[in-house]
Amino acid sequence: MPAADPATDHLRVSVVQTEASLDPAENRARLDGAAQLAGASDLVVFPEAFARDFGKPGSDLAPYAEPLDGPFVTRLREISDANDVAVLAGMFEQNPDDDPRPYNTLVLADRGRLTSYRKIHLYDSFGYRESDTLSPGALEPVVADVRGFPVGLMTCYDLRFPELARALVLAGAEVLVVPSAWVAGERKAAHWSTLLRARAIENLAYVVGAAQCGPRYTGLSTVVSPHGDVLVQAGGEETALLAVLDRAEIVDARAGNPSLANRRL
Repeated sequence: MPAADPATDHLRVSVVQTEASLDPAENRARLDGAAQLAGASDLVVFPEAFARDFGKPGSDLAPYAEPLDGPFVTRLREISDANDVAVLAGMFEQNPDDDPRPYNTLVLADRGRLTSYRKIHLYDSFGYRESDTLSPGALEPVVADVRGFPVGLMTCYDLRFPELARALVLAGAEVLVVPSAWVAGERKAAHWSTLLRARAIENLAYVVGAAQCGPRYTGLSTVVSPHGDVLVQAGGEETALLAVLDRAEIVDARAGNPSLANRRL
């Protein structure tokens, strides 16, 4: 496996806000959008469940699960390798254990390196039961090196659990990336925007929220600075956002407010 990248001062991140379809072949083809963004990006982030959307609540997702060497990840790796760009996207991963429920998995392909994160906190809330059809991942924070920036991986409902974000930062993360299919509803858009900023402020880290859009989901993909400033935010439409993350901003935020060092618990 290649060594980690040397530290750099800036990380260029493109966030693809789009609506995943129920056709895996169509979604694989849409990964080609990362190639178009590669010239301006070090990392391209697609939403949760991009390989195939959830479908109707309670739908059996096992028929749409793939192994990490299946067609979706193979295409992800091809695009990364051919375009010198890291690409992150969500999929349903076949469960190698006896449990028939697959995992809700993020996969990061980065020029020969592959990192995966299985969603820990399943969306058993607001009338949904994600755990009926999906298995939770192991209780282990996943941090990947992208161009010298430690990037912590979270998925959607994970955002409501500050202890995971803090565990990622304590493991070295300077950027928290949150691909999501944040279901629309009363107060939901406000919760999404507020929690993205809260995770950035309390952890003095960049937070990148990449959301599905369309009538079912909120959209509002957002990049927040370590100071809690919204650097860029989408509306409800399909779009791509670009943000340049500056390591000096992390250093400045953590020097001015050393709350990570001041923790008592």
